[in-house]
Amino acid sequence: MNSIASPFLESGPAASQRTGLAGEPVLCVEAVSKTYGTHRVLENITFQMRAGEVIAIIGPSGSGKSTLLRCINQLEPPNEGRVTIGGVTIDAGRSPSRRDLVALRRKIGMVFQSFNLFPHLSVLRNVSLAQERTMGRSRKGADERSMDLLARVGLADKASQYPARCSGGQQQRIAIARALALEPEIMLFDEPTSALDPELGLEVLAVMKELALSGMTMIVVTHEMHFAENVSDRVILMAEGHILEEGPSAEIMRAPKTERAAKFLSAVRDR
Repeated sequence: MNSIASPFLESGPAASQRTGLAGEPVLCVEAVSKTYGTHRVLENITFQMRAGEVIAIIGPSGSGKSTLLRCINQLEPPNEGRVTIGGVTIDAGRSPSRRDLVALRRKIGMVFQSFNLFPHLSVLRNVSLAQERTMGRSRKGADERSMDLLARVGLADKASQYPARCSGGQQQRIAIARALALEPEIMLFDEPTSALDPELGLEVLAVMKELALSGMTMIVVTHEMHFAENVSDRVILMAEGHILEEGPSAEIMRAPKTERAAKFLSAVRDR
């Protein structure tokens, strides 16, 4: 794993190594609901997060976790509620202006289950291209920033290669570098290890833990229970489109209050 060779949990819980979180919320999700036809996917989701906080969203498949992320960055506009990030508010009751939509998405980095890299571009160009087009950076400036980030995720030696020559774990780390290159205020991760075998998944989790320790604000939809308990500050446990429980990670993971949460955690405890 090059420069990220240390085991994922080697240095202990990341949350305990960060300083206290303070200040105004950087993200407010207020009464967000989402419906597809007659199917209610999200129901009255409300929470806030502060700069530097890491939130893990867990729950059974089909509980609305990924849809919630897509509603936050407006890839799926909610039917009800509002989302505010860094002073930019999008209300479900009105069509957002293109300016507001661009401003909101500019504050968010998104990493999906699939890597979505351009197969015909080198690793370096995959990370640099969006910087040039959305931030107006010169090719030289973008490439310098890209090389710094590729080094950060342990892949500087892959810069001239094409994605097909990289493993799945390496491709996901490239996708993380690409998202970071646009300097987002919040990073959203939608089950970033679900398409990887366990060993390659650990490479990605190690990078995400390093980001958490560096103070990056992150929301992570995950089935990795060790990550949820040991790296995140807070866990949101969802079921059937609702927030079932929310609180400090250790509290939710070790002492759930509801029978439904306890049953889910018992089934996935060792993952």
